[in-house]
Amino acid sequence: MQKLGLIAGGGNLPVEIAEHCERSGRPLFVIRLKGFAGPELADYAGAEVGIAEIGKCLKALKRAGCRAICLAGSVARPDFASLVPDLRGLRVLPAAIAAAARGDDALLRLLVGVFEKEGFAVEGAHEVMDDLSLPLGPLGRVNATEAQLADAHRALEVARAIGRLDVGQAAVVCQGLVLAVEAQEGTDAMLARVAELPEHLRGKPGACRGVLAKAPKPIQETRVDLPTIGLATIRAVARAGIAGIVGEAGRLLVLDREAVIEEADELGVFILGVEPDQP
Repeated sequence: MQKLGLIAGGGNLPVEIAEHCERSGRPLFVIRLKGFAGPELADYAGAEVGIAEIGKCLKALKRAGCRAICLAGSVARPDFASLVPDLRGLRVLPAAIAAAARGDDALLRLLVGVFEKEGFAVEGAHEVMDDLSLPLGPLGRVNATEAQLADAHRALEVARAIGRLDVGQAAVVCQGLVLAVEAQEGTDAMLARVAELPEHLRGKPGACRGVLAKAPKPIQETRVDLPTIGLATIRAVARAGIAGIVGEAGRLLVLDREAVIEEADELGVFILGVEPDQP
């Protein structure tokens, strides 16, 4: 079993991966990205590294004997002018700035290429944990109605359309009307915007309508940045009066799966996995 170098940003995903490796006996070394990785990862063997300290990161991974890496967790797009790179980071920085101008996915593909050129196998979070992604069909006891399935179809169309433009991964549709699309603010902030819309446009707790769709971008490096839902997503959906969530089976990560199912069932929120090539 190859030792895994977990390059950890913020949120629960890196913690789940670390705990999974601990349970399964997979050797692990954690690169904690400064300003992003949470304190839950402090007790794991690892190193703290700035996001522009590429050389320090590579050396730490090699010294630890890592053969594979997994990039997981949230990292805000950096202000390149404020970065403090090491020597290797300086060499990568011009290409990173040029890639960032083409979109987030281009930047992620560049970073993946840096690690692959150094001989590391790059594993997606769903490859490290094979039970992390959304299965086909309903997840939980709540099922979508025919009207909600129509909204799911439309919401996925919109999410895929903005994905083709490298804008975002999510959209909300209610009775055929597009209420919101995700950009740099992220899904939680988008759902907060929906919750502030007039109730005649959306649902409300106890009378929920509409669907949140999340889909990966067509050009996306799926080993690095698959769309994700967790407990916060379920609660934000319910607060916004949205009836459910739809995503592509195998291409949407579900964090805290058991807790998510329990919360969704309690709040009456459906979660539906569909075939990647059709809603």
